[in-house]
Amino acid sequence: MIRIDLAVPADVRFGAGRVSEVPAALAALGASRVLVVTGRTTARADAVRSMLTEAGISSIAFGVATEPSIERVRAAVALVAEAGCDAVLGFGGGSALDVGKAAAVLATSGADPLDHLEVIGGGRPLTRPGLPCVAVPTTAGTGSEVTRNSVLSGGGVKASLRSPLMLPKVAVIDPDLLIGVPRPTIAASGMDALSQLIEPMLSRRANPFTDALAREGMRRSARSLSRAYQEGMEDPGIREDLALASLFGGLCLANSGLGAVHGLAAAAGARLSAPHGAVCAAVLAAAMDVNLRALHHRAPEHQALARMTEVASLLTGQPDATPGEAIAWLQDLTTALSIPGLASYGLNHDGISEVVTAAQSASSMRGNPIDLSDEEVSEIVTRSL
Repeated sequence: MIRIDLAVPADVRFGAGRVSEVPAALAALGASRVLVVTGRTTARADAVRSMLTEAGISSIAFGVATEPSIERVRAAVALVAEAGCDAVLGFGGGSALDVGKAAAVLATSGADPLDHLEVIGGGRPLTRPGLPCVAVPTTAGTGSEVTRNSVLSGGGVKASLRSPLMLPKVAVIDPDLLIGVPRPTIAASGMDALSQLIEPMLSRRANPFTDALAREGMRRSARSLSRAYQEGMEDPGIREDLALASLFGGLCLANSGLGAVHGLAAAAGARLSAPHGAVCAAVLAAAMDVNLRALHHRAPEHQALARMTEVASLLTGQPDATPGEAIAWLQDLTTALSIPGLASYGLNHDGISEVVTAAQSASSMRGNPIDLSDEEVSEIVTRSL
C-alpha cells in the first residue's frame, strides 16, 4: 500500500520577474532588518537589496565564497545577532541557500551547528522555530529552496542539518535570475539537478508524487541542459526548463531520498573542496551503470530495473530505449558539458578507499535501490577520476 509523507514550503512562487515579490514576502513575515546570504560576489544581491530598501527594509550582506561550512554558518549566526536581524534571505546558489537556512534556524536558539548535525555532530533534533527565511535560487541545481536540510562541511566530512523547521517560509524561483550564469556553473548545477531527478525515481522511497515531478523534470532537463551550455541562458524557454528541473529535483530529493551519486558527492566533495554539482556530474553515469549491473546480478526482479528503462526513454526521447542507452546518453552529455573528472580536484587512487568508506556511511546511500559493496562503490570512483 502507498504511504506518502510530504514536506514542502507552504509558499512556493515560480515565474519570470517574481523576484520583485521578495520585499512584500519578507514584510508579511514581519521583517525589518534582513541578513542577505549570497555567493562569492555579494554585489549580485545589490538589486534585491535595493528593492528591500525601497520597501523600508534594511539589510546586510553576507557572502559564501565556497561550499557551505560549519564555520560559515557560525559566522552568519554571529552576524545576525550583532546586526539585530529578524529574518534571513538566501539569495544565490545552493551554498548561499544552505548557509541561510542553517543560520535562520540556529539564530533563535544560540546552538552550535555541531549540536544538531547528523553523522559528525550530536544529531539532536531542532525543536525551536528559527527566524523567517525566504529562499531565492540564482542557479538551477540544488533545489535547496524547497528542502528541509542544509549540507555543511567540516573536518573533511559533509553532513546534514535536517528538520522540517528548516523549510523556507517562502521560496521564489525566478528563471530570469539565471541570465549570465557561467557555463561551468550551468553544467555542474544542471547535472546536479538531473541526478536529483534520476535518483529519487530509482530510490527505495520513490512515490507517485515525486515520480510525476521527476518525469517532467527529466524531460525538461534532457531537452535544454546541453542547449543552455552551448547557447547560454538567453532563451526564456531554456531558463524555465532548467529552473523547473531544479525545483522539481529539490522536491523529489526532499520527499524520496537520493542514492550513491549523492553519497559519493558528500564523501568526495568535502575532501576535495570540489563543488557539489561537479562531483555529482562526474560520478552520475558510472553510478547508474554499476547500479544497473548490481540489480541484474542480485535482484533481477527489482522494480528499479523497469524504472531505469523509463528513465532511458525520458532522457533519450526514444520509447524503446534501454538502460544501457541511458548510460551512454549520460556519458555523452558529460563529455558535451566538459565535466572534469575527480582527479582534476586532486583525488588519486590512494584516496579512493577513504572516499568509499565515508560514502557508505552517508545518509543518501540509504535511498540507493540496492546495497552496493565497497568494491562496487570503489569502481564508481575509479571510473570517475
